[in-house]
Amino acid sequence: MERDKIIFWRDLFLRMFVVGIVVAGLLFGATMALWDTAAWVMHLFSVNEETLGRIVLTFFTNARIVLLFFFLVPAIALHWMAQKQ
Repeated sequence: MERDKIIFWRDLFLRMFVVGIVVAGLLFGATMALWDTAAWVMHLFSVNEETLGRIVLTFFTNARIVLLFFFLVPAIALHWMAQKQ
């Protein structure tokens, strides 16, 4: 792979990682700000607070896995390849 292509893909993955972190942070902030108003969500979807907490925790766990292993790990590998050339 050419050095320019490696640098392009590295930059793309790093930028996607940063955007993903910002979006996850905004979602986390919105979740914390609106947690007290979750009573209508529990009523609408017929879940209790424990189940809703489990759903939110699963979402953020999956977001972390996607951000780290789909974006950051390839970006680090491409950075390593670009440094060797």
